[in-house]
Amino acid sequence: MAMAPTSYRRGVGVMLLNTGHKVWVGARIDNPDDAWQMPQGGIDEGEEPWATALRELEEETGIAPHLIERVAECPERIRYDLPEELRGRLWGDKWLGQDQDWFLARFLGQDSDVNIATAHPEFREWKWVEPAVLPTLIVPFKRDLYRRLITEFAGYL
Repeated sequence: MAMAPTSYRRGVGVMLLNTGHKVWVGARIDNPDDAWQMPQGGIDEGEEPWATALRELEEETGIAPHLIERVAECPERIRYDLPEELRGRLWGDKWLGQDQDWFLARFLGQDSDVNIATAHPEFREWKWVEPAVLPTLIVPFKRDLYRRLITEFAGYL
């Protein structure tokens, strides 16, 4: 019998702003619904959170690290729980959800520097949106997390 998950996967997320103070979001390839999210991913063994953030941004958006400027970091990790029906599908029922370090970063490049046709694509399309609409775009189980980020980073938005 499989053991129920008892812990959270360590991860990071990035709220990436363009010069117009809009936030980058992508529509996941594996979700046919109209659900958009900011770049995020798991921390590899021995990896620092900011290094993970830069790696995930490049893997998911094609944006090179030299085009990213770190602006702020959420003062504490933010945790979310996966709905039970997704746990087995996403991580083999290994984790309850994620415990994430979140960063606010500025995009220093041009839209042409974004390339979601990466080696292992995660998004089918992308766009820049006003920060206030983020909670309406994300899957329901992450809405509170996105509201919290808007509050945490309000002074920069």
